[in-house]
Amino acid sequence: MTTTPLFSREPGAHERHLRRRYENPLFPPERRRIGDRDVLAARLRDQQHLEAFLERFHQVVQRAVNLDANVQSDVILELKEELDRCYEEAAGLAGDQARIKEAIVKLVGTIMRAVRQGAEHDAVALRKLDEEDQARSLHYELLEEPLVADLLNPEDVIPEGDLIPALLGCEPAVLEKVLTLFSPEQMTVMIRDARSLLENTTLEAGVLALATTNLVRMEAAATEQAGTHTVN
Repeated sequence: MTTTPLFSREPGAHERHLRRRYENPLFPPERRRIGDRDVLAARLRDQQHLEAFLERFHQVVQRAVNLDANVQSDVILELKEELDRCYEEAAGLAGDQARIKEAIVKLVGTIMRAVRQGAEHDAVALRKLDEEDQARSLHYELLEEPLVADLLNPEDVIPEGDLIPALLGCEPAVLEKVLTLFSPEQMTVMIRDARSLLENTTLEAGVLALATTNLVRMEAAATEQAGTHTVN
C-alpha cells in the first residue's frame, strides 16, 4: 500500500515541482513516482537555497545602506538590477517571504527616486524610467504565480523534459501568465512537443480536456505573438 507523501504547506521550488509531478499522467511514469525520501531531499535543497539567499540578500542590503551620496550612477543601477534578481529569487523560496519582497520594493523605490532626481530635466529619460517602473511592477506581479517563479529559478528547478507536462497540466489562467515568458521561436518548439505528447499518451477524459485546452491556448498565444511581430 502506497501513501501520499507529506508535502509542506509553503514549499520551496524543488518540493513544489515534486507536487506537480506526483501521480501526474502527463509526466513519464518514472517522474510520477514520488516518495517521502524525495520530498525530504527536495525540502533540504529548498532550505539550503533559502539560507544561501538570505546571506546574499543581507550583503546586498548592506551595500545599499552603505552607498556613498556621490556614488556613480552605474553602481546604483547595478545594485537595482541585483535587487530585481533578489525579488525574482525570493518569489520562489519556501515559507512566507512577503516581508523580504516588501523590503526589496522599498529599496528599489528609493534607488529609482535617486535616479529620477538625476534626470529631472531630461524628459526622454524620465519617460524611459516610467516605462521601466511599469515593466518592473508587471514582472513582480507575474512572479506571484509559483510556476513563473519556478521557471525563472536559477537552480533549473523544472528540467527541459518536464516543461511541457507542467504547462499542459496547469490551470489555464496560470498558463496565460507563463506564456509571456517565451519567445515565438520557443513557442513553436513547445507546441510541437505538446502535440507529440498528447498524440502518444493515453489520458483520462478530465486530464485530456485540460491538456487540450492548454494546447489550444498555446497555439492562440503563438498566433497573437506572430501578429504582433508582423505589425512591429
